[in-house]
Amino acid sequence: MKKISWDDENSPILILNNMKQAQLREGVPSQKVRADRISRVIALLLDNRVNFQNTLIADYGHRSRDLTDIADIASTINELHYARANLKSWIRPFQKTLEFPLKFLGAKGQVQYQPKGVVGVMSPWNFPLNLAFAPLAGVLAAGNRAMIKPSEFTPETSTLMAQLVAERFDADELHVITGGPKVGAAFSALPFDHLLFTGSTSVGRQVMRAAADNLVPVTLELGGKSPVIIGASADPRKAATGIMHGKVLNAGQICIAPDYVLLVNSQKKAFVDGARDAIAKMFPSGLKHNDDYTSLLGKHHYDRLQAHLEDARKNGAEIIEINPKNEDFSKQEGHKLPPILILGAKNSMSVMQEEIFGPLLPVCIVSDTAAAVDYVNAQPRPLALYFFGKSSVEEQFVLDNTTSGGVTVNDTIMHISQNDLPFGGVGPSGMGRYHGHSGFLEFSHHKAIFKQTSWDFLKFLRPPYGSMFNGYLKTLLKR
Repeated sequence: MKKISWDDENSPILILNNMKQAQLREGVPSQKVRADRISRVIALLLDNRVNFQNTLIADYGHRSRDLTDIADIASTINELHYARANLKSWIRPFQKTLEFPLKFLGAKGQVQYQPKGVVGVMSPWNFPLNLAFAPLAGVLAAGNRAMIKPSEFTPETSTLMAQLVAERFDADELHVITGGPKVGAAFSALPFDHLLFTGSTSVGRQVMRAAADNLVPVTLELGGKSPVIIGASADPRKAATGIMHGKVLNAGQICIAPDYVLLVNSQKKAFVDGARDAIAKMFPSGLKHNDDYTSLLGKHHYDRLQAHLEDARKNGAEIIEINPKNEDFSKQEGHKLPPILILGAKNSMSVMQEEIFGPLLPVCIVSDTAAAVDYVNAQPRPLALYFFGKSSVEEQFVLDNTTSGGVTVNDTIMHISQNDLPFGGVGPSGMGRYHGHSGFLEFSHHKAIFKQTSWDFLKFLRPPYGSMFNGYLKTLLKR
């Protein structure tokens, strides 16, 4: 990897070293200090709500202000509030009950949750505020300091983040570093005490390799193709409402967006009708000039999705554009794309080979729910899975026989917004968990502490070994 040239004052390694020295110098931060840092992040977001709406509109070409409010700002503040409210109970050492006979002899055991030190946070462009600042709920609650590297694909927002953090935090407390891929590569190679990366699986592999050189523990929140199974017991028309909401939120540019649908042929017409109805109700004035409908992030992503559509057409898929007002999207200032169903999607199509990250929705025909489960299990394990159905037996069959980072039943997306549920992937969709208490635990070192009894009862475990040692050994060596 090529060395990145920074001046000395802004050198990331110097900033990191200063942070580590400050952490050692000041010791474990009090509950009051942790709460204050969390409160300053909350205030930063609240005080600059409109500014962030404006930068995201500039970065996207168009982005719904309401979407920024709910998905980037309010959701982040909610998580920060939750951490601040639970600090007292989270930071308390956990007393462990020891095994016989030590628990009867005065020995004690506990787990102390110690700050890891300095946590690196690499955040993507699709929810640039939430995915940079929401992890700070766990990071700061655990008593750490943090360096953030936001995406270069939302430059206006990233620049504003850096400016505002510098105004409200000391550089050795919380710091934002901006830059492109070379900066990101250098950032991932820094000797952090923990590194969180949110992004694609391919880049996640590179980040993990870079972190491995310094044995930095990583939390990887990746993506993948999150499937939707419409069970035999489901109402496909009703299911379409939750599915289409998940697909058009942020124009489908979400790591847990429903990526493809599995249903039986007899459900197809009702699902298509339901999808049309859902879009018409959500966007009654149309899509093209509707402030509630977000643009794709630039021409590259627009062209990429158009290439998927062309490939699907050539391979025999039926393309259904859901465009209630029949608007012409070929001429526009931004890069909006209406939701499009791809019926009869096949594995050979490019749209089924990579995460879509847009408002295209492949629909695959299967023989039954068991066949849908078999299809899901033949693919890399996804970040999310969605099941729609009224049968508890069918629901449990899907839950027991699939593996995914998380699941929402009879809706999409919603599991990510629950502070009491851990969020993370599995295998190719990631590793590690955060949100709520899980985030506090993820970014804490669990230090085991054993306090020996004052009576030297265990001297028989030291040489010279005798009958008492052999008797104790005998109790252990049994089937």
